[in-house]
Amino acid sequence: MNKKNYSVKWLLGCFAALAVSTGALADDATPDVLIKNVTNEVLEIVRKDRDIQSGNTKKAIDLVEAKVLPHFNFTRMTQLAMARDWRQATPAQQKTLIDEFRSLLVRTYSKALTEYKNQTIEFKPFKMQAGETDVKVRTQIDQSGAKPIGLDYYLEKLPNGWKVYDIEVGGISLVTTYRGSFGSEVRQSGIDGLIKTLQSKNASGEAAATKK
Repeated sequence: MNKKNYSVKWLLGCFAALAVSTGALADDATPDVLIKNVTNEVLEIVRKDRDIQSGNTKKAIDLVEAKVLPHFNFTRMTQLAMARDWRQATPAQQKTLIDEFRSLLVRTYSKALTEYKNQTIEFKPFKMQAGETDVKVRTQIDQSGAKPIGLDYYLEKLPNGWKVYDIEVGGISLVTTYRGSFGSEVRQSGIDGLIKTLQSKNASGEAAATKK
């Protein structure tokens, strides 16, 4: 695996770290505190877990799945990734898309957690105006022998707390990246074709995890 691909996959794993909550995190925590506390908490768990470090994807998936929903708005993430095609989907198709997209992201991030190699995270200064409900929290990944890479989180304030709805890795939006591939699939095979593609990827990922 080349250094660039390794970096991106590990950065995605950092996003997965946000999926695990702790009892000390209240719903009214500011977004920067949420990002910092949860990231540090989970990376500490990964540092001490030899199974995850040795590539146990299933164990990493179990870790992420157990706590992922409290900190992400997968509905909005899917809507943004689908763009105008979202309105073409029936309510049943929309629900399936959300479930499959969530599974795809969780598996991608869980696998990336197994590739963590003691990189460090720098949390950039954060300012938020009173009453703001949509913010960007900036962090930076420092790696030995490689340039630092920006990892920025977009969060929105909902009645039950701050939720992540997009990230940027080196200035590239995760949602925008998927939007291109989703749009292409819909043009070729329709909404059902996209659903089948996501289901196939998730089935393959599940089979690979089972072999670990």
